[in-house]
Amino acid sequence: MTFSKTVKIAGVDEAVIRENIKDLIGSGNPIVTISSESGETHIKITGSGADESEAKKAAKPVVKELKARYGALIYSTDPDITLEQSVVDLLDKNSLTISTAESCTGGLISGRIINVPGASEIIKVGFVTYSNKAKRKYLGVKRTTLDKYGAVSAECAKEMVKGLIAQTKADVGLSATGIAGPDGGTEDKPVGLVYIGCSVCGNVKVKELHLKGDRMQIRSQTVTEALNLLRMCILEYFTETKLK
Repeated sequence: MTFSKTVKIAGVDEAVIRENIKDLIGSGNPIVTISSESGETHIKITGSGADESEAKKAAKPVVKELKARYGALIYSTDPDITLEQSVVDLLDKNSLTISTAESCTGGLISGRIINVPGASEIIKVGFVTYSNKAKRKYLGVKRTTLDKYGAVSAECAKEMVKGLIAQTKADVGLSATGIAGPDGGTEDKPVGLVYIGCSVCGNVKVKELHLKGDRMQIRSQTVTEALNLLRMCILEYFTETKLK
């Protein structure tokens, strides 16, 4: 008899996780396997025993240790819960609305959120402001900011999300601007450089990312990073969640 539990983590590189949990791998029972895609890492713990109770008992210490090491970075241990579902659940639990402002991701962030049934209750507006002109017109990004720092900058991401909140009156917002490639990179701003901005009830954070992969991989990883940043900010300012 076997019993499995999957610990889902976003925002931590798979190689870092493998190094950090190598002491938990290789005992034979439970079996620990790791998979990753688009910025998420899933750790599957499979215990075995004469019956289900014994199998659960074999898996439990490793699951408990992973929770102790990664805490809130674990967004779920339920195989049916996606990162976007966990974010929508948090927004709904705290009666928060969200708007998005996307450049390099071109609507993928709002698309992931809208994947979740019932998302219409929490999402207000999604802007795709790919050009500098659109960033200025719809989000109020200053021409001086674009001239001095460029569209791919922490300053631009911050002004994007602040302008987004001012325009839509949402409780929380996400912005993304970056270079997804394959062209457009420079020595100072290479392909894979991305900035995401997050505003939660007036508290703004900007995160700089250095991503690898092709155009679609970089865009997908950006979405995961943005959703995870939002999730962590909500947990910081609002509620804690306990994993089963």
